[in-house]
Amino acid sequence: MHIAIAGNIGSGKTTLTRMLAKRYGWTPRFEPVDNNPYLADFYQDMKRWSFNLQVYFLSKRFKEVVEIAQSKEYIIQDRTIFEDARIFAPNLHDQGLMSDRDFENYSDLFDLMMSLVKLPDLMIYIRSSIPTLVAQIQKRGREYERSIRIDYLQGLEERYEHWINSYKGPLIIVDGDHLRFEANPQDFQQITDQIDAKLFGLFPME
Repeated sequence: MHIAIAGNIGSGKTTLTRMLAKRYGWTPRFEPVDNNPYLADFYQDMKRWSFNLQVYFLSKRFKEVVEIAQSKEYIIQDRTIFEDARIFAPNLHDQGLMSDRDFENYSDLFDLMMSLVKLPDLMIYIRSSIPTLVAQIQKRGREYERSIRIDYLQGLEERYEHWINSYKGPLIIVDGDHLRFEANPQDFQQITDQIDAKLFGLFPME
C-alpha cells in the first residue's frame, strides 16, 4: 500500500512521515534533500538551476513510484511526484525561472511517466499558511533555505490549493497551522484517527 504526504516547504512532511512510520510500522521513503547535488545551487540561482533540479527530483520520484508499486509493504512517502510536476515546475515557469522550452520538455517527460503510474492509496496533505511555513523553515535552520523568497512560497501555496481542490484520490487534509502533531499527542491522534477510518474502517477509502 502506498501512503503519501504532500505539503509546502516547511509544512512538516518529513516529521509526520517519520511519526506515522513509527506508529504503524510502515516503511518510510524520505525526500532526497541532503544528498541533492542541485538544491544549494538552485536557491542561489533559481533561473540557472531550475530545470536541472526538477529533472533530478522527477527521476528520483519516478524510481520510487515504480519501486513502491512493486513492493508488498506499506510504504509512506515524503512528497510525491505529482507535486514536482503540478506545483514546483509550473510555479518556476510562471515566475520566469524556467524557460518555455525547458518546461515543455519537462512536462512531456512527466506525462510519459504518468501513463505508467497510479495515484497513492491515500494522500495526506498538510495545509499551512505562509507565516507557519516561514517560522518552521527558520526553526530547522537549513543554510540553503535562507534565501527562499516569500513570493516563491506564496506561488507554491496557490498551486498547492488549486491541485488539492481538484485531487481525485483518497485524501486527508491536516491543519498545519493548528495541529501541533509533533508536540501534542492528542493532535497526532486526530490524524491517526482519520487514517484509521480511511484505511481500516468499516467503509475504507470512501
